[in-house]
Amino acid sequence: MRAYSVFDIIGPVMIGPSSSHTAGAARLGKIARIISGGDIKSVQFLLHGSFAKTYKGHGTDRALAAGILGMNPWDENLKNAIKIASASNEGIQLEFIESNLGEAHPNTVKFIIVKHDGSCIEIQGSSIGGGNILITEVDGEKVQFTGEYPTLIIKHKDVPGVVSRITTILYENNINIAFLRVYRSIKGSEATMVFETDSIVTNSVIEKINALLYVDKVRIINPIVEG
Repeated sequence: MRAYSVFDIIGPVMIGPSSSHTAGAARLGKIARIISGGDIKSVQFLLHGSFAKTYKGHGTDRALAAGILGMNPWDENLKNAIKIASASNEGIQLEFIESNLGEAHPNTVKFIIVKHDGSCIEIQGSSIGGGNILITEVDGEKVQFTGEYPTLIIKHKDVPGVVSRITTILYENNINIAFLRVYRSIKGSEATMVFETDSIVTNSVIEKINALLYVDKVRIINPIVEG
């Protein structure tokens, strides 16, 4: 039998009518901001399923904008987030587009984020209930993580020994692995590892992993801090 927490029973602290459409949406926006590294020029929100059908009535658009600005779900300014984004010093252009993202969860959004340096990041995630979220895609790479743990996304060649070398580095630096997933489309081609850890991964550890043979790219995502 599942053990229920207080969060499951009474729901998250938030502004808005729906934990999925407001609290979850705000968290999705906030983690998309973290993944992008900030310095955002514009965002297209591709809204899928019930997000597309009810995003104005449930305030999903304002919640997503609030997250992009770094706000928490209970921030009193959430209801004004779209105006705040356009009125900020640099101004963030926001566009909400009703879309079909295929066999995705009904409460799914894809962020197309353009930064001031011209780079573009695409992030897809879902609000899965009770304010909880799941990130399912980063720059076209299929992933799965919640944003609750420090998360390493490592792109590498699909050859023997890579997983072992990376886990050895984490072990030597006293970093415990909470969850590990490996994704690949073709055997022997490129693969992606996602590590969720129990402690922050330092820059020195990231440099050691980056230096490994067959490792192409390392991305670190520290957890959402609300408060």
